[in-house]
Amino acid sequence: MKSMATAIATANGGDARRAHMAMAAVQVFNGGYHVITKVALNVGVNQLVFCVFRDLLALSILAPVAYVREKRLRLPLNRRLVLSFFFLGLTGIFGNQLLFLIGLGYTNPTYAAAIQPSIPVFTFILAVMMGTETVNLRNTKGQAKIGGTLVCVSGAILMAMFRGPAVFGHTDLDFADRSEISAKGQPEPAGWLMSTLLDLGFDNWHLGVLCLIGNCMCMATYLAIQAPVLAKYPASISVTAYSYFFDAVFMVVTAFFMTSESTDWNLSQSEAFAVCYAGVVASALNYGLLAWSNKTLGPALVALYNPLQPAASAFLSRIFLGSPIYLGSILGGFLIIAGLYLVTWASHRDKLMTLGVSPRSAEPLIPRDSSINKISYQIGQIFSGSSTSVPKIVD
Repeated sequence: MKSMATAIATANGGDARRAHMAMAAVQVFNGGYHVITKVALNVGVNQLVFCVFRDLLALSILAPVAYVREKRLRLPLNRRLVLSFFFLGLTGIFGNQLLFLIGLGYTNPTYAAAIQPSIPVFTFILAVMMGTETVNLRNTKGQAKIGGTLVCVSGAILMAMFRGPAVFGHTDLDFADRSEISAKGQPEPAGWLMSTLLDLGFDNWHLGVLCLIGNCMCMATYLAIQAPVLAKYPASISVTAYSYFFDAVFMVVTAFFMTSESTDWNLSQSEAFAVCYAGVVASALNYGLLAWSNKTLGPALVALYNPLQPAASAFLSRIFLGSPIYLGSILGGFLIIAGLYLVTWASHRDKLMTLGVSPRSAEPLIPRDSSINKISYQIGQIFSGSSTSVPKIVD
């Protein structure tokens, strides 16, 4: 019996390692998306139209892949599942994108980046309230989860608020300082809700802050809701495809009423390339990996990878754009990695305790023979739907 539990723990550990590498890859892909948009979209583009093309392209990829790969995993739809997909598309994709665009238009990129570390905090609170994440402050593992979350968020805030001197590169080569993405086509808050808030004394800056907080809450809600949905409906790619279907409906309707010029729908060659990368990589691939990792790791741990995105963006900007890497980015990156390891260690120990396995008899959290060059193969395995591992034991 003990050997069987050890085997289950080992299999789950393999899935967990693949999920951790997948989430790290997601942040690298998102960092690449930021670099591409800095270059390709600098001429100015209606960002709402950009989201429409991006989401429709992602849906056109996810839908046939889910239909072919998950025929045996899909369960019959019912009203509760459809309602869940509706809220996933409304919060994690449509609301997430639209509120960020509005908030960015009324604040600035620095503040928008500084508030994003609240996503892991909101996700952790919602996951504990929904019972998908357990925490006991009386033992070391519970304290490590709370402490790791705070350390990770502190690292992200440090990266956003403190720049420091340039450690690698020269400040005169900073592409971000010389060039900003145009805000052309930002959605205007013309609805009755925005008008009411303006009448109550809110200025544009406070409206932008509220939208950015709503953006973070939408992403946290998406991760927290998706975890129990995946426990009942294990076809992760299908869940993502259904979510993108509802998002595409919302986004097309919104763009139809909020764009006034037909020229807004014309894309240049560089913009079309950015749309392709955003739709294929930043949307279809990333959200597919996000759903699979959420089923394996849980929403709280998945959300903790969001603060890695600025670090990945800074690293890729250094390689492809020659932008300098500042001391704040290095210190913040170390704090983020340390916080991630603390929470990962605590979650790993919790799973072993649930299975009744001694931590010494189980496979180590970071094995000696782990290899980064397996990431591409493992991503293919995730999207092929083929897995010989034992299903994850929910905490």
